[in-house]
Amino acid sequence: MKILFISLGCDKNLVDSEVMLGMLSEEGYFFTDDEAEAEAVVINTCCFINDAKEESINTILEMAELKKSGQLQALIVAGCLAQRYQKEIQEEIPEVDAIIGTTAILDIVETLNQVLKGKPENHIEELDKPPVGGRRRVMTTGGHYAYLKIAEGCNKRCTYCIIPRVRGNYRSIAMEDLLKEASALAEGGVKELILVAQETTLYGVDLYGEKSLPALLGELCKISGLTWIRILYCYPEEITDDLIQVIKKEPKICHYLDIPIQSGSDGILKRMGRKTDSGQIKAMIRKLREEIPDICIRTTLITGFPGESDEDHEKTLAFVDEMEFDRLGVFSYSPEEGTPAAEMPGQIPEEVKEMRRNELMELQQEIAFDTAQNMAGRRVKAMIEGKIEQEDVYVARTYKDAPGVDGYLFVNTDRNLMSGDFVTVTITGSNEYDLIGEMEDQQ
Repeated sequence: MKILFISLGCDKNLVDSEVMLGMLSEEGYFFTDDEAEAEAVVINTCCFINDAKEESINTILEMAELKKSGQLQALIVAGCLAQRYQKEIQEEIPEVDAIIGTTAILDIVETLNQVLKGKPENHIEELDKPPVGGRRRVMTTGGHYAYLKIAEGCNKRCTYCIIPRVRGNYRSIAMEDLLKEASALAEGGVKELILVAQETTLYGVDLYGEKSLPALLGELCKISGLTWIRILYCYPEEITDDLIQVIKKEPKICHYLDIPIQSGSDGILKRMGRKTDSGQIKAMIRKLREEIPDICIRTTLITGFPGESDEDHEKTLAFVDEMEFDRLGVFSYSPEEGTPAAEMPGQIPEEVKEMRRNELMELQQEIAFDTAQNMAGRRVKAMIEGKIEQEDVYVARTYKDAPGVDGYLFVNTDRNLMSGDFVTVTITGSNEYDLIGEMEDQQ
């Protein structure tokens, strides 16, 4: 049987998809990217913000049409949307045969077998059960980089976020399972390991009684084959001196941190339920830059949060202007039912949200373009991602660029290179967010 597996949403969801793909593969199932060939479809869904929810629903509806045509023997929906709206999905879209919750991904084979036998059964389990780790995965990222999910769930309870209701409380994956999984990934050719969780900085507090991300990083750095280790989703209040020092001292760890701050206004940060104010965030960023001068800091902001005034927006603009983040993304606030923020007074019109988002992105664009121009003449290490057809130009990433969210480096060379190769490049110019360079020598 050929299965079309559709993974939506974040990189953490992608890890779950790769685990399910691994289990189905071991059971002897085959996969296809062509929906015309598919005999079964599994959709791993997202519902973090409204756009993600709409994408998930539209994908389910599209596949339901295939089921109606008689082509599909099974249509299974998994992930966050399935966890949150299981009853609604099956009432409104009866073509869906079964639903798998966020903590039941290991039931994928059993679920599919049940559907094929005509005995479909949903698999929704307790949210706070131990998370999955150390499993064989089928890679979907090309094989030269991979995400390592080190924890599940979140305890922060930000007022805008639905994640605790669909993923549960914070639960770390045992270090021995993570090291086993990382070693297997490295043996399979992975050279860049990207650590993800709802919050990576709290890793280990539930299992070991203390923040254990520095210890985990130290062990991961011992794995041969890995060249880069990148850390995403670090809450500013949880970054410790130990973490800063291990990033500073371990050559495999990219000088790159993703620190979502959400706003530059203390009033809005408080309404969001965040644990830091703008002064504390500034102090942490300055400390990071003092300790690691070449560190690349990525952040995200939410614009148009309930009660955000013009003054709050101006404070965020001033904050971004002062901090000069290397990388920045901005999302318009999306009210999610069941969250405190959705019931707050002072909901902002969509056009105001978009206007403020555009102003922030225009400011960041100026900062980013200047930063890119200032890179001219520098020598950098880069990972090859692919080649532009019929041109002697390769697409690469530097340590400052996480896949899928940051920019690229376009490398001019007539050498034959493979995805995952590391090269040394001299930057010769830039094109907006992206860099242009000439390759020097292969490492």
